[in-house]
Amino acid sequence: MPGNQARCRTRDRDNVLNRPEFLSLNQPHRRETGPGEGRGTGGPRRTARQQSQQEDAVRGSRDSSEGSADVKEPSRWPEQDCMQLNPSFRGIAINSLLAIDISLSKRLGVCAGVHGSAAPLRSMVSLLALSGHALPWICGTALCLWRSSTLAGQEVLVNLLLALILDLMTVAGMQKLVKRKGPWDFPPGFLDYVAMDTYSFPAAHASRAVMVSKFLLNHLVLAVPLRILLYLWAFLVGVSRVLLGKHHLSDVGCGFALGFLHFSLVESVWLDSSTCQTLISIGTLRWTPLV
Repeated sequence: MPGNQARCRTRDRDNVLNRPEFLSLNQPHRRETGPGEGRGTGGPRRTARQQSQQEDAVRGSRDSSEGSADVKEPSRWPEQDCMQLNPSFRGIAINSLLAIDISLSKRLGVCAGVHGSAAPLRSMVSLLALSGHALPWICGTALCLWRSSTLAGQEVLVNLLLALILDLMTVAGMQKLVKRKGPWDFPPGFLDYVAMDTYSFPAAHASRAVMVSKFLLNHLVLAVPLRILLYLWAFLVGVSRVLLGKHHLSDVGCGFALGFLHFSLVESVWLDSSTCQTLISIGTLRWTPLV
């Protein structure tokens, strides 16, 4: 017996299948059971329910991915990104000029508010700016036209009145279109609302001053000192609006250019004496149409 046991041990030790790496081949196959199996009839139902939940989750993820794909922005070309990251030289130049314009306009607004560095001069500067307001010029021209008794004088005054109305309406329309605020963003006053001068660009006072000065210099015979004084008045009216913080420098410059344009337009469509007399008759309700 001991000899037989020794031979069996030797045979088992020499058998290749008894090595550790081949032990799994000698063990019988055990059927894997799920977490729900072996507990009665509830196992298959739970597995089916889990599969349906997984399918619903996959379907929902697909729908969400499709929806997000629809919401995505359209693809953009690399050139467009480069244009935004690297703006053109023209855009940089314009933005730089606007920044300089705003900075200089704020520094020159020494009479803006009662606490400005030149606050004692505010009343005098405001009076100078008032001399370029639309209300005194329109009312004064209408009064002179009513008192005038010569045909030549009435012709000049009617054209001046039409030029003032043209300047008023054009500047008001441009201001409503651009809607640029002043450098200090002050609310407009009562006289500004009357003259429809509620925004900054272009400067209405500067445009009116240049147009009136050119008109008077062209149709009145004045001495040289008076002509120089009239040019100086038009320039100071524009500067006074900058000192009061109402306009930028670019607003006043564009107002000067617009005033020259209005003067040229009025001179090109000048109304003769007979047309002016017809307009005066209509305005005074004494017009009798020809039968």
